Amino acid sequence: MVNDGHATGSRMVVVALALAMLALFVVNIFVGSTHVPPSQVLEVLGACLGCPAWDVSETTSFIILHSRLPQAVVAVFCGASLSVAGLMLQTAFRNPLAGPSVFGITSGASLAVAIVTLAVGTSTAIGGQITVVAAAFVGATAVTALILALSAIVRSGVMLLIVGIMIGYLSSSAITLLNYFASADGMRSYMLWGMGDFGAVSSEQLPVFVALSALALLSAVLLVKPLNALLLGERYAESLGVDVVSVRNRLLLSTGLLSAVATAYCGPVSFLGLAVPHIARLLMRTDNHKSLMPVTMVCGSAIALLCNLLTTVLSDGVLLPLNAITPLIGAPVILYVILRKR
Repeated sequence: MVNDGHATGSRMVVVALALAMLALFVVNIFVGSTHVPPSQVLEVLGACLGCPAWDVSETTSFIILHSRLPQAVVAVFCGASLSVAGLMLQTAFRNPLAGPSVFGITSGASLAVAIVTLAVGTSTAIGGQITVVAAAFVGATAVTALILALSAIVRSGVMLLIVGIMIGYLSSSAITLLNYFASADGMRSYMLWGMGDFGAVSSEQLPVFVALSALALLSAVLLVKPLNALLLGERYAESLGVDVVSVRNRLLLSTGLLSAVATAYCGPVSFLGLAVPHIARLLMRTDNHKSLMPVTMVCGSAIALLCNLLTTVLSDGVLLPLNAITPLIGAPVILYVILRKR
């Protein structure tokens, strides 16, 4: 009876989160930094379904279909990707403060973008956006490859975490030097990218972003059983026939792809990968990844949509930086977890 009650409670949590995510997705389409009457939003959406739109300008259609809708879709996939990456790292290395940024993956992407914007002088405007995305992806995957290579030498999970932190420090030092010698335009371009933005993905780039994110999330779902085995410790997992080294390598590859895609397209979005897995655990009260992984995905998407909505609270065409909003939600969660675990 207890198990039945717990299962029912888990299903209710999943349904509630899914409904919240759907509601936030709809609100993100209707609300933005530029005021658009709800009736016109409905007409634009109806026109996509074949209904006639009478009094809608091309500007309004562009705002809804090429700005708000892609931005909401990007928030869904970016939030899910970073949150799942954090969940897998926290489980594999048995460290509640593990996340994509800890392993230097985000720092690698930031350094690559700093090189093209500060040293080369590429702009983050539409003309140079493809270069910036490519640079961030190369930087993140390069650090992931380095961590993978070092994992064959460094067997300790804790030591591997320290290696990632050192990579982050080295990247930050290099970025500081590049900033010191960069032009004012280069510093501005890099600063804008570093603030994080779900609206940086254009309609043309959206299919590629969604396909890469979906592939990375699928690779994470396939690791559910090995992650559950690792919860009991590496020795116990090995006794069950789990190849711990192989699982760790697959996990790093999956985490690297999740983080690389999200960071390349949206910038170094902070705290989602660190805080959302803890929120999911608090809601589900279980460490079983069969339940925890989908809840983390949905919860990450919902929180990303909420953060994206909060960036528009000033309206009148003014957008707050995304990385000014995410710590307001993530930092209290981390503080609560630290104080709760003492």
